[in-house]
Amino acid sequence: MMMANVDLLTQLQRWYASQCNGEWEHTYGIAIATLDNPGWSLKVDLSDTYLFNRAFHDICVESADGTDWYVCRVVNHTFEGACGPNDLSQVIAVFLNWADQPSS
Repeated sequence: MMMANVDLLTQLQRWYASQCNGEWEHTYGIAIATLDNPGWSLKVDLSDTYLFNRAFHDICVESADGTDWYVCRVVNHTFEGACGPNDLSQVIAVFLNWADQPSS
């Protein structure tokens, strides 16, 4: 399981690096932070990327006991994911799967 998480992080790093063009990284980027409920947030600014106008359908997942959960959406051209303390890899996977889909 640890290897899969490392692969997700590597993929996220590659996506970020592929956006860096000498300008994008000075204004936009990716932020990972903690939440006080507890949990994580992931924000990816989509401005000046190929994802800027790509449709995204909101996702809301919660386990029956409420301990595992994540919510993902795009608001104001920013991918926003929030999740429980053990679900950050799920949110990163949602972003990467969406980013890797061919344009329609």
